[in-house]
Amino acid sequence: MLAAHAIAEAAKGPALVAQAQLAAYNARDLDAFCACFADDVEVYDFPGVLSLKGQEAFRARYAERFRSEGLEAIAVHRAVIGSRVIDHERVWLEGRGKSAPVDLVVIYTVRDDVIARVDFIREG
Repeated sequence: MLAAHAIAEAAKGPALVAQAQLAAYNARDLDAFCACFADDVEVYDFPGVLSLKGQEAFRARYAERFRSEGLEAIAVHRAVIGSRVIDHERVWLEGRGKSAPVDLVVIYTVRDDVIARVDFIREG
């Protein structure tokens, strides 16, 4: 069983940052979303292929994605291990009624209260 202080620390650490970015993603609030990520954020596709680096490239990618009014993501399961948050996420790119969900694992590495690295693991 976890001690109360460990639960309290987890609630204001990496898990909170991960939840804040998920809420901003679902609201399609680009400024709030990008504020959850480091200026030098790196995004990788498994197995370790760098797909973008830096806030400018990150913002450009999500500005395009946020144009979809039906965009939605949920964390099906979340685990926190130190500075890393591992989410099993389910994403609808065009909305629940318009597109099939995409399941993926996302590993968020938090540094200085922002996400410094994102690793996506997708099927196929």
